[in-house]
Amino acid sequence: MLTSLQNPLVKHIRKLHQAKGRRSCGQFLLEGTHLVQEAALAGYPLEVVCCTPAWEERYPTLRQELETYAPRLETVTPEVLAAIATTVHPDGVAAIAPHRSSHIEFPSELSLGIVAETLQDPGNLGTLIRSATAAGADGLWLSSDSVDPEHPKVLRASAGQWFRFPVQTHPDLASQVQQWRQAGIQVLGTSTQGAVDYWTVDFRPPTVIVLGNEGAGLSPAMLEHVSQNVRIPVAPAVESLNVAIAATLLLYEALRQRRE
Repeated sequence: MLTSLQNPLVKHIRKLHQAKGRRSCGQFLLEGTHLVQEAALAGYPLEVVCCTPAWEERYPTLRQELETYAPRLETVTPEVLAAIATTVHPDGVAAIAPHRSSHIEFPSELSLGIVAETLQDPGNLGTLIRSATAAGADGLWLSSDSVDPEHPKVLRASAGQWFRFPVQTHPDLASQVQQWRQAGIQVLGTSTQGAVDYWTVDFRPPTVIVLGNEGAGLSPAMLEHVSQNVRIPVAPAVESLNVAIAATLLLYEALRQRRE
């Protein structure tokens, strides 16, 4: 059993709490039974699993499955697990997984995509991934100045759908959006100043929905490549909707139209 907080594995895992450490190691941390289970069900590789004796007693079948699934499984004390976890009350298990660079492939032809520019809140990103997966979107493209998609809070907010949905951080997102528009793909921006209500737009053609920063919205450079700005009407006292909720409304309008 691993008992020392000075163990090299503990020190290594704590590096994964920060984006810099995740980038340098090419790994990220996932915490909790649900996420570990979802990763295994999705076939996402796990390199190391750490769990407490109490967790092993509570989940004997899953523990046995992980023993054959992950190359390394370590039993650790509750104190060690608390040291490697980012959550206040970890439920007894955490794992190291490799960077997702090639695990999930994007479709060869785009039907419904999501673009997020300078998205900062990990909870928003995780919720967006969850909604996009549920609505059948093809993938999500992030600007390089957005929150790290492997942030632990992103994984938790996605409720495990992170492992099934293609997400890519793009170095020049505006150029990519321009290419899509030139290829005839409809590019819809979201803005309180949009010209039309979102439910009046035809979502049946290939479409990319572009979302801006939580506070500042879309940048001028991105707005140049948008073919149409749509609005979500809100009561006068409300400035705007949460970005993940706004995206969900548009995604499900697209789903509704495509099922008619």
